[in-house]
Amino acid sequence: MAFFSGYKSTVFIWFLALSTCGSPQKLEKTNSEIAEAKEKLDLLKPISIGANQTEKYLPMLKGKSVGIVANQTTVIFKGNQYTHLVDSLLALDVNIKKVFAPEHGFRGQADAGEKVNDGVDVKTGLPLISLHGKNRKPSSEHLKELDVVLFDIQDVGVRFYTFIATLQLVMEACAENNIPVIVLDRPNPNAHYVDGPTMEAEHTGFLGMTEIPLVYGMTIGEYAKMINEEGMLADGLKTNLIIIPLQNWTHTTPYHLLIRPSPNLPNDQAINLYPSLGLFEGTNANAGRGTEFQFQRYGASFLDDTQYSFSYTPQPNFGSKNPKEKGKLCYGKDLSEITKMSEVSLQWLIDAYKNSTDKSMFFNTDGFTKHAGTEKLQKQIEAGLSEKEIKASWQKDLENFKVVRQKYLLYN
Repeated sequence: MAFFSGYKSTVFIWFLALSTCGSPQKLEKTNSEIAEAKEKLDLLKPISIGANQTEKYLPMLKGKSVGIVANQTTVIFKGNQYTHLVDSLLALDVNIKKVFAPEHGFRGQADAGEKVNDGVDVKTGLPLISLHGKNRKPSSEHLKELDVVLFDIQDVGVRFYTFIATLQLVMEACAENNIPVIVLDRPNPNAHYVDGPTMEAEHTGFLGMTEIPLVYGMTIGEYAKMINEEGMLADGLKTNLIIIPLQNWTHTTPYHLLIRPSPNLPNDQAINLYPSLGLFEGTNANAGRGTEFQFQRYGASFLDDTQYSFSYTPQPNFGSKNPKEKGKLCYGKDLSEITKMSEVSLQWLIDAYKNSTDKSMFFNTDGFTKHAGTEKLQKQIEAGLSEKEIKASWQKDLENFKVVRQKYLLYN
């Protein structure tokens, strides 16, 4: 702290001297340098997530009946320690009436795609309404006693990661019932780039409700603003939307998640590779589920074993009760040491397809189309197009999206 204090004092003295005796040109240059130095100092401050800024949203909750969309990532941080937001709000006498649980459930224990049932939270006694069971959108009955809905879930910035679909359906339901939505923003660890095929209208669904690229480079708060203002909610509805923004974060700021955002994203490496290896979810190959290296490897028993020196055998484990290729020796590649990605890579998908001993069984066509957002990608890979050729076909859509995206960015 002494260093930073001294540094700021030096900057101030330097500025004072130049402002009193320097030329206008020098002064203009100095102002620019001071602003740059201040920006660098600001970036050294700790990131403050929306949930931590209770002074900004607590007044909006006091005296109200509150619903909260939450999971295991819905926490307030104190250094490397954290408290669940629901527990904190209850301690502050906020009248939480119910919790809405997304995919994987309120405590984040359910497998990918596994049905989550309604129930009661054992710790708090609050009723739990599943948004990944018979309902994916809150009903008017669910919302009738609420004055406001709070949304706070950690996202990873990939279109088929279903929390943004849940956000969209919650916003639609609240718009229909004239209930405000408060989104507590969190960093997106994949916000540093935009890439991948764009969802086509005819393939929209829970794995992609809007026509956006696979990696869209926005926080969940920025994304909420965009879909609200661009008429992307059903029937062009608009929600009374309030964003509690981040502090001291930019789209290029590295961000380490202390809590798994879902059972099969155990670390930063898996989260960074997820946009690329997540496409394997639409194939019959395994992408590390059933191991401790989920989304950090790929393989299958039907890949040519002469082409690979790496192998592994998926077995049921936490987050994957029935992994693809369960109990089979899979040949493939270990990507756990790959350098941080700033693009969607197709090299591994193309590699696996080329080295399939029976190419007819590689793709699960319906599932792959839902993940890719288009039928074109499978056809391009089957036709033998290179990664460069395929990615060139994405560029027009990506540029069009970036123009829209730019309007809703809250951070540099």
